Amino acid sequence: MSIIKLHDLYFRPYIEKDKISAIVKYLARVVKADLPKNEVPIFVGILNGCFLFAADFIRAFDGDCEVSFVKLASYDGTKSSENVRELVGINEDLTNRTVIILEDVIDTGNTLQEIYAIFKDKNVKQLKIATLLFKPDVFRKELPIDYIGLSIKDKFVVGYGLDYNGLGRNYPEIYQLTTPPKMKNIVLFGPPGAGKGTQAEFLKDMYNLVHISTGDVFRFNIKNQTELGLLAKKYMDDGNLVPDEVTINMLKAEVEKNTDANGFIFDGFPRTQSQAEALDAFLGEKGEQINGMIALEVPEDLLVERLLERGKTSGRTDDTDEGKIRNRFNEYNTKTAVLKDYFEAQGKYYGINGVGSIKEITQRISEVFIKL
Repeated sequence: MSIIKLHDLYFRPYIEKDKISAIVKYLARVVKADLPKNEVPIFVGILNGCFLFAADFIRAFDGDCEVSFVKLASYDGTKSSENVRELVGINEDLTNRTVIILEDVIDTGNTLQEIYAIFKDKNVKQLKIATLLFKPDVFRKELPIDYIGLSIKDKFVVGYGLDYNGLGRNYPEIYQLTTPPKMKNIVLFGPPGAGKGTQAEFLKDMYNLVHISTGDVFRFNIKNQTELGLLAKKYMDDGNLVPDEVTINMLKAEVEKNTDANGFIFDGFPRTQSQAEALDAFLGEKGEQINGMIALEVPEDLLVERLLERGKTSGRTDDTDEGKIRNRFNEYNTKTAVLKDYFEAQGKYYGINGVGSIKEITQRISEVFIKL
């Protein structure tokens, strides 16, 4: 989960889809447990917001049931209005029936009051309310709520059926209103020999960014025998890969050291989709995001020539063997392909022509960076 923008507002990750699923299943179980044996309830969803909740709830309900919907309107932008309008009413005969209302969120109670008014003369056997979310801080009505999935603070939320001026309903997670991100953060990628390190230094100085190189962070932690460094070294000494959690915690520590930064250049991280998701989640908790993945694109044959030439003077043995060089490219291409798809799906992948002078390439990256 990462920060999303809907119209003019930003929303940070708030409730993951797995947690939502667990809440819905819990509500379905307790509702079922409260019903008399062989009772066939009718569930009434309050549209539009509850359509995803209602669908998942009904699938999770273990027993026979009927389903109907009422459409009400109460929100204007991000505020719950006093004027609740009934747009689509209920047509079923509810005489002596158990009716359970399915609501997405209950805040002030205005909509809930309208619900009770609608069903007052329906001669129902009993009327119960089940809501996915509840905002106790702003609830002002003395009306019963029988089942509450999760109580939350009074902040506007979207996703999982909830919207902001029509957008956001289709997200499987729930997001909370947040302030606009203050930082510009990029993931800088480039194959071996593309000049990524050089460009990172230029960008760092031009835009006052903090350059976080995974290799440098590892070396610092191991050299200074930090808790994470000792843990990483233990894995490495045993011939094992350092787990993502250790690497991510090292990077988190670097970010925490630079909370006033204009942004970060992440160099050498993430390398897998799971790492990218963890980075998104971490930044999202802070109201920040990855603005873009900038990848330097250079033909492989040109880079092989460049590295072999560099190997004549650099003293690096891995730059003198063409077979080893091409293996490094294969590894890079495999990992980058996954990350390219991940960031491209978010509209955040930017491929940059990496052939030319250092100044020309810096200019191309800058043209992208200022638009992020």
